[in-house]
Amino acid sequence: MKTADFDYILPPELIAQRPTAARTASRLLRYRRADKSITDGHFPDIIDALRPDDVLVRNTTRVIPARLLGKRSDTGGAMELLLLKRIEGDEWEVLAKPARRATIGRVFSFGGELSAEVLGELPLHGGRRVRLIYSGVFEEVLNRAGSLPLPPYIRESLPESERERYQTVYAKERGSAAAPTAGLHFDEDTLRKIQEKGVAIADILLHVGLGTFRPVEAEDLRDHKMHAEWYEISEQAAATINGAAHSGGRVVCVGTTSLRALESAADADGIVRAGSAETDIFITPGYIFRRADALLTNFHLPKSTLLMLISAFAGREEMLRVYAHAVEQRYRFFSFGDAMLIE
Repeated sequence: MKTADFDYILPPELIAQRPTAARTASRLLRYRRADKSITDGHFPDIIDALRPDDVLVRNTTRVIPARLLGKRSDTGGAMELLLLKRIEGDEWEVLAKPARRATIGRVFSFGGELSAEVLGELPLHGGRRVRLIYSGVFEEVLNRAGSLPLPPYIRESLPESERERYQTVYAKERGSAAAPTAGLHFDEDTLRKIQEKGVAIADILLHVGLGTFRPVEAEDLRDHKMHAEWYEISEQAAATINGAAHSGGRVVCVGTTSLRALESAADADGIVRAGSAETDIFITPGYIFRRADALLTNFHLPKSTLLMLISAFAGREEMLRVYAHAVEQRYRFFSFGDAMLIE
């Protein structure tokens, strides 16, 4: 298939620039694959949409202040680094901008507490391996030196009062360069009501890197290579997911990151295996899903790997029809936008 097959027209004013006043104030579009029906509603409808024997699978990763703005130590030339993932110790995989300045051996300073030495180039365009240099507790230093790495289509930085809105209320383990945005709609009260209904919750982990959101530049999808992301599924989470599926319940993934982790960990029989690994799974139409039964997600960028994934889950033509409906109904798109439940 061609990347152009996943394009659509989106009026720029529909790109959400700010979160809603309350997490649950977003809208919810429900799409049922069985009869291809579309229902417009609001996010609290998720409580009624879930069934008592379902399991809700959510990604507990937390976004780190991964965006570093600094200067070359000797000449003062500007440099921006985006921390993608820790390789080992204080060595990190990063995205450098402008990449031409990030040559091996150069050192860049990010304030008075943190510097980075370029150790090597990586296959990823603009990718570099760097060693971070600092004194003290790394998390504390990074909190002072870095900032939240919002997507480029969000044109202004978030005020301090709204920065936690780019984290899910259940975020725990630090390590992501971007938020698993489907989970941003939940608040504690909604989660409590879901559990009171009898829905199980399984917490898994996938640290979101650049690959999920990076544009597909290849014309042919077979030529696109996903950036690997690290995931972990505990024995308890695997047992909860497998138990719900065995008893006839649905496995409902909160976001494409949860779905990709489950599909990476599931065997040919659909049994989710506990453990940790890196995954570069690229899900496109024709993929046979092993474990996911339903997906809660946001509306994604044209020609993105995420739009390709949901097209694999529900059909390309159907998803383009749903997106045309969402545009017509003035849904809000992307990270701070509205939600869609594919059942």
